[in-house]
Amino acid sequence: MRILVVEDDPVLLDGLKAGLSLAGATVDAVTSCADGLEALATASFDAVVLDLMLPDGSGLDFLSGIRAAGNATPVLLLTALDEVVDRIRGLDAGADDYLGKPFDLDELAARVRAIVRRKAGRAAPHLAYNGITLDPATLAATAAGSTVSLSRREFALLSALMERPGAIRSKSDLEDRLYGWQDEIGSNAVEVHIHNLRSKLGRDIIETVRGIGYRMRDAKS
Repeated sequence: MRILVVEDDPVLLDGLKAGLSLAGATVDAVTSCADGLEALATASFDAVVLDLMLPDGSGLDFLSGIRAAGNATPVLLLTALDEVVDRIRGLDAGADDYLGKPFDLDELAARVRAIVRRKAGRAAPHLAYNGITLDPATLAATAAGSTVSLSRREFALLSALMERPGAIRSKSDLEDRLYGWQDEIGSNAVEVHIHNLRSKLGRDIIETVRGIGYRMRDAKS
């Protein structure tokens, strides 16, 4: 998952980035409504974690604005526990979930996974295809019933392919999924991760569609 965090409290922001990164997400962070809008206009995210109180405006106005513009990215609001009215307004403005402060980072990660899963139309918490099962909650992978050790980015890349196994994902699309703005990307980073996944799972598990990208190989092919 690639997550955009819109939060101006530096301590909380650092905690959110650390917690979501440990949960396997690629995290980009901004501290204002204006920067959040620019981020959504220039990159694709699986979800937004949005604070209600920002230095240049209200998170509710930010939310209403992106929904009015047709942006359907799942949004989780961070609210004060006692602000019931704000939570109701947020949900009615298009938020997918909310979490009251203070909160547990593991719960935050679980709620983000849930709204991303719902957006994708998946009910099951696990991803499964062609004998491979991924558990996004634990970053555990199994193939033919045996545990397979994957790095965080190998797990993220395989997840991206397994979410839509018949779809071709371009190299740039996969780079966007794996790397945030502050990350350095080697020219062959995706190819290296693909090579490692094939070494661990079988060379035929991922198909290269020359000049276009990659997809999971059909189980029948």
